[in-house]
Amino acid sequence: MSITDNIKSLKNEIEVADVKLVAVSKTKPNEDILEAYAAGQRIFGENQVQEMVEKHEHLPKDIEWHLVGHLQSNKVKYIAPFISLIHGVDSLKLLVEINKQAIKHNRVIDCLLQIYIADEETKFGLGFDEAIELLEAQEFTELQNVRIVGLMGIASNVENPKQIKEEFYELKTLFDGIKLSYFRKEDSFKELSMGMSADYKSAIEQGATLVRIGSDIFGKRVIPHLKNEEN
Repeated sequence: MSITDNIKSLKNEIEVADVKLVAVSKTKPNEDILEAYAAGQRIFGENQVQEMVEKHEHLPKDIEWHLVGHLQSNKVKYIAPFISLIHGVDSLKLLVEINKQAIKHNRVIDCLLQIYIADEETKFGLGFDEAIELLEAQEFTELQNVRIVGLMGIASNVENPKQIKEEFYELKTLFDGIKLSYFRKEDSFKELSMGMSADYKSAIEQGATLVRIGSDIFGKRVIPHLKNEEN
């Protein structure tokens, strides 16, 4: 199927559950993004700052850009003028830098706290206790130009649907607890970003509001020296 067909099929499937589609366009050419755009897609996710900046410069300005990869503090300044949502905030230090750069552009930047839910050491994220510590830190309460609008998590890369479901369930449980304890009066705290091409259906069942899908839209990424393998 074409990118257009893939977009339409996914939207028909997930919007019934009131879930938003983040089309993960990392490494994809502008032509592919424009095809998805023409099919009605407006939210695109990138994991490399430089690539996102270049695409933002050349593509329609009503695109919502989401940074879905790990973000280094020294690169926040490049995306601060236009970023719509940062999915992977995993430290107070990073939030402080985002706030600093947001002030320079007279913006409030929306962020998700990335929570470590996978049984893999290679994944980034805050532990459950660390997330609570961050939210209770005096320094966090003084940040006026960042807004925490929800949580994000990446499940283990395993062929075990039960484990993946449990990881998403734990993240949704934490989301509900944090909402009740810290954001009960904040309507903006409503986003739960979890689920990718391989596991988005399970994520939606467990309460995702954002799913990050790349290969099911654009096809698998081919690495020149490792053909037919997805990264």
